Amino acid sequence: MANKEFRLENEYPYSRSGPVRWILSHLARYPHYPLAALLAAILNNICYSTIQVYVGHAVDLLAAPGWAVTALGWLALTVVGLAIGQAFTGLARNWAVEFVAQRIERDARDELYVSLLGKSQTFHSRQRVGDIMARATNDVHTINLMFAPGLMLILDSAMAVVVPIALIGRLKLELLLVPALFLVLLAFTIWEYNHRLKPVSFAIREQFGAMNAGLAEAISGIEVVKSNVQERFEWLKFTGDARKVRHYFVKQGEIQALYWPAFVFTLAWAGAFLHGVILWRAGSLTLGQAVAFLGLVGALRFPTFISIFTFNLVQLGVASAGRILATINTETELDENPSGYAAAIRGEVVFENVSFGYNSQTFVVSEDPSPGSGQMPVPHPSPRRTRIGLPGFEALAGLWANGKNRLKPRIQPVNKQLTQRTLESPSNQPILKNVSFTARPGETIAIVGQTGSGKSTLTRLINRIFDADQGRVRVDGVDVREWSLESLRSQISTIEQDPFLFSRTLRENIAFGSPDATQEKIEEAAAAAQAHDFIIGFPQGYDTEVGERGVTLSGGQRQRIAIARAFLTDPRILILDDSTSAIDSATEDQIQRAMRRISQARTTFLITHRLSQIRWADRILVLRRGELVDQGTHEELLARSGDYCRIFARCS
Repeated sequence: MANKEFRLENEYPYSRSGPVRWILSHLARYPHYPLAALLAAILNNICYSTIQVYVGHAVDLLAAPGWAVTALGWLALTVVGLAIGQAFTGLARNWAVEFVAQRIERDARDELYVSLLGKSQTFHSRQRVGDIMARATNDVHTINLMFAPGLMLILDSAMAVVVPIALIGRLKLELLLVPALFLVLLAFTIWEYNHRLKPVSFAIREQFGAMNAGLAEAISGIEVVKSNVQERFEWLKFTGDARKVRHYFVKQGEIQALYWPAFVFTLAWAGAFLHGVILWRAGSLTLGQAVAFLGLVGALRFPTFISIFTFNLVQLGVASAGRILATINTETELDENPSGYAAAIRGEVVFENVSFGYNSQTFVVSEDPSPGSGQMPVPHPSPRRTRIGLPGFEALAGLWANGKNRLKPRIQPVNKQLTQRTLESPSNQPILKNVSFTARPGETIAIVGQTGSGKSTLTRLINRIFDADQGRVRVDGVDVREWSLESLRSQISTIEQDPFLFSRTLRENIAFGSPDATQEKIEEAAAAAQAHDFIIGFPQGYDTEVGERGVTLSGGQRQRIAIARAFLTDPRILILDDSTSAIDSATEDQIQRAMRRISQARTTFLITHRLSQIRWADRILVLRRGELVDQGTHEELLARSGDYCRIFARCS
């Protein structure tokens, strides 16, 4: 079973060995609807093709001397009945396929979202949000379109070939000569058409994801773009990506324009007309049979011409399924360990010779084509561990070429050999090296050090955002890897320098970790975080909606809401990562008093350079380049630690 930090009970076991099998496993959940669609398609085409036979009977009737009006009337009524049957069976077919298409889109989106919730922080920190959103919206909907109208029309087309040819054989076996030759040529030309179309369809999905990711990144960082006057650069980058998408669609149009099955059908229809006339003049066929034969051959026009549309939808759907499956199958380092240790945390935290580094990641990409070959390497999911979306991957994929081909994307054949590439992290050195210390229950531990010394990384090993490469991190004497992840994290709260707020009400943001909290408890936590006064100053008070990421609030207000959220969850271990950096001194003093009060009953880790907060810590850890170089109280470290003195410029 794959590692997951979150999983639902009774998840449906989809096959994830490949995009086609994955799609079929989704379809297998609703077996009655495909069967209903197949039956309706067969009856629909029987009705349509039988109409051609009855038209032939009508021609024979009119050609016979002394024909009766009553007989012609019954033939007309039969044709009308068949037309009504065709209409109703068409509706039934469309309903069955549309129903299963909507269900599969829903299930695929749910499966992808649950998978994303179960991925580790390491995975999410390496993703481009825009590309993930493209997979969760556009790619998932493309699977819907693959079924309806794509596969629905392919199913109908298949029956529109089988039924007319079967009826032609019933008319006269000799008439099967031209349709048989047509089927052979049709199969070959459609195979050749799909062979040319497939790499373009895959490239369209990949390039659309890249364009969407770039757009989302630019919009998210619009303040940085404007402050650095980079609007023109971002515009050129986006229009360049858009031109590449357009180029792929133009390439798709060129392939569709050279659609040989249409030419093959024209030849077959002409050949069938000639064959039918020859047999009629030879007396082997009646005139009505010849007319019925031509009508049945004409029914083959629909599957021939609809293929230009349907197979493209299927190719796009399979490409989208591959992109979704690549995300779902990407392995995560951590597992929720539902059967692991679960208990109320007392607060003892022990680091035993802990080392940790952000390891290099491996991608599997197409072999780089030779210069001037006009082919673009497209990322492929690794058969083992896939890592996608690392910053700079566009450069690896060659999205920005130089010279006159700068905006021309290049097509990659799907059978290119795959090559492993390793992308190194900015620093290949360990972030933490042999760190050992013990935090006793209820103790406040301050962590100080220069930028990049590993302070935040150290605290993220406690709640298993990351796992140590070497050594052990123990909470209450139990290795964190043996804890149930839900039990561990539910009792640890982290307040960061730039807290995240959801686009919801202030009440919902404060109660995010405690959805059952009463209004009284919410206001109590807000008051302790010095947030109550500014909240009630809003017209809607606690029902005030904040924008995405809390953009309608100031930095200090966001931090106070995050602190209130942490107070409300009543964690046994509290991690404060420069959590009051955007708050004025007077408000900070009030919050510190509240923190001191609540920290007496819990273990607190404090990352800050403010002496006013460090002074009340029971112990201070001094980090330098990932190593724990000293620990002690403020006075002890001032007396003996040069590193501590240099941080605060307090050396005597």
